[in-house]
Amino acid sequence: MSNNDGVEPTPLELRTGRVRPPLPADRLLAAGQQFVQPEYNFYESVGGHETFVKLVDVFYEGVASDELLRPMYPEEDLGPAKERLLLFLEQYWGGPKTYGETRGHPRLRMRHMPFRVTPQARDSWLRHMRAAVDSLGLAPLHEATLWDYLDRAAQSMVNAADA
Repeated sequence: MSNNDGVEPTPLELRTGRVRPPLPADRLLAAGQQFVQPEYNFYESVGGHETFVKLVDVFYEGVASDELLRPMYPEEDLGPAKERLLLFLEQYWGGPKTYGETRGHPRLRMRHMPFRVTPQARDSWLRHMRAAVDSLGLAPLHEATLWDYLDRAAQSMVNAADA
């Protein structure tokens, strides 16, 4: 008698006649069998490029008419800012490495230092990003994972007190 994973049964299994289900990876490796853990990629699992394009598009729709945030984007056209955010988020979540190849290390706090990011600005940014995340219709775990990161990132950008 052997387990259905090819490993000899334990004494308890011999006594009871019960065979366990396949073993987890650590036991398979100990038994000398190869186990390949599938690689998890958040970027791909939420829909890849199209999902992040939609996230950024919806976010910047809100920013375009926001009196507090819009002045923080000095370019008349928000296109370059959209592209930078898209590339950053795609790379962060496991997509193409284009951001790093073209802009180097993200250095988010340093890049945002020239702007007065107050708690009020953070809240406005989060309001627009919340609408963008909600527009994606992600599975609850994916939504929570993405939102947790975005919320923490926004909190860390605050560099000034409200007026």
